Amino acid sequence: MRKLPPLNAVRAFEAAARHVSFTKAAQELQVTHGAISKQVAILEEWLGLDLFNRSKSQVILTPSGKEFLSSLTPALDRIAVSASQLVDKSIANTFQISAPPTFTLRWLIPRISTFQKKIEQIDIKLTTSIAPVDFTIGEYDVAIRGSTAALLNNVSIPFMTETIVPVCHPDLLEKGQLQHLNDISKQTLINYDTEPLAWKDWLHDAYASHIKPANQLQFEQMYFALQAAAEGLGIVLVPLFLVADEIIEGKLILPFGLLAARTRKYYLNAPLTIPQNPVIEKFTQWLAQEGKDTERAIETLCRNMNF
Repeated sequence: MRKLPPLNAVRAFEAAARHVSFTKAAQELQVTHGAISKQVAILEEWLGLDLFNRSKSQVILTPSGKEFLSSLTPALDRIAVSASQLVDKSIANTFQISAPPTFTLRWLIPRISTFQKKIEQIDIKLTTSIAPVDFTIGEYDVAIRGSTAALLNNVSIPFMTETIVPVCHPDLLEKGQLQHLNDISKQTLINYDTEPLAWKDWLHDAYASHIKPANQLQFEQMYFALQAAAEGLGIVLVPLFLVADEIIEGKLILPFGLLAARTRKYYLNAPLTIPQNPVIEKFTQWLAQEGKDTERAIETLCRNMNF
């Protein structure tokens, strides 16, 4: 077993000896002058040697103190470098993906394990955001965003088309509350801050701008708006691929079919300046295949429902 001196005391001594000042050492380590003095005294007692000659106005290293410092500083530097290298290696082995919250929850998370099996010794970190893509902040390697066009100044690759449609709980239809487009005047339209298509635009495209809803309900995120619709609180505009399973299971319906449906694409975005990255290449290929599979499933769903 190694017989090591108290490491806090070693650190305090090294800083004090390097600065030849207890005050400056205290500032560097963000402790009090008294704490430095106490730790140095602990180390001297452990060694059985004086490391400093003290006076009222200054401290001076003893020959033993100088000898200890000469070997101690390089040793601490090596520890710092080794720790930094480990941290850098850990970061290098983490693939960080930024994507919108509801997309992540309902589409990406159920599928990501199949991608994880394709890569070795790489950890995946998922973060959610709808903020504009900014790779300069260093928080992610790639960013997925829904958009009507590719992002400028990035590698921006479309991998899936989304169709945005109104959906609601079947009760609204079965109870005769939503037989015709004009029945929107008796319904609550559900909105959310991150919506890719506003109700006023959908009504305009459906030649129904004159129709005013009975109520409006506002949420911050799509997830909560979708949950409200699933509870029968109203009608919401959402990407069809996010609710395909609920529609197949009869938990949600498309009251107006594909009337006035809008489309946009989901893009995988990466920095222009990065060198060739095999993980990003594999992720791009995997996304493209998953996107195609999802689009085929939606086409089948629409065909079966005669849309």
